[in-house]
Amino acid sequence: MSSGYFVTGTDTGVGKSIVSAALIHAVGGRGHRTAGMKPVASGCMETGSGLANEDADLLMSAANVELDYDLVCPYRFMPAIAPHLAAAGVGVEINTGRIMEAYHRIESVTDRVIVEGVGGWMVPTSATSGMADVAVEMGLPVILVVGARLGCINHALLSRQAIAVRDLPLAGWVYNRVDPGMEAADDVLKSLETLLGVAPIADIPYSTQPEPARIAPLINLEALAA
Repeated sequence: MSSGYFVTGTDTGVGKSIVSAALIHAVGGRGHRTAGMKPVASGCMETGSGLANEDADLLMSAANVELDYDLVCPYRFMPAIAPHLAAAGVGVEINTGRIMEAYHRIESVTDRVIVEGVGGWMVPTSATSGMADVAVEMGLPVILVVGARLGCINHALLSRQAIAVRDLPLAGWVYNRVDPGMEAADDVLKSLETLLGVAPIADIPYSTQPEPARIAPLINLEALAA
């Protein structure tokens, strides 16, 4: 039985995939059999062998365990819209049971699983459920990726509160500098450290082409374990 983390974000486009892949590199580098999972993905591309998603591709390229694509990303949709809308558009119902079946199969062949959510913590997958329910079902500690841009303090605090309501531990958070023009970015970081009560496990500088393998050494795994 493996363990791992559920990676969520303060919003979409905050770097969850890069951070998740970097975590896979970092944890895998410690000698653990490590893989990623992206249970639901929209914005996929048609290939000769079906729909593919660049986030899932990134996670698979970082892993040191080879897995079937349908296990890593069970639900894939072409429109780059909210997953419950993309699913409804093709007459599909996103089923948590199917996601959990894939997750348990990944668990059986790994030591660690890094699961990347979609969008932010409260993104729905249907009219009655969402990615938060998937995280609860998995029972994994949560890592929150904070996209460093205007409004991120509010988004981070709301996300932390919503995670706590679901009785899941916030194992750590990442400060990802996604906006190179953000004013007072260092002061915002200090404010978040005070308000969240803990320093981030990583402070990731802005890059136009971030590479997970280069970001991996920035992650404080000791703080994450603590």
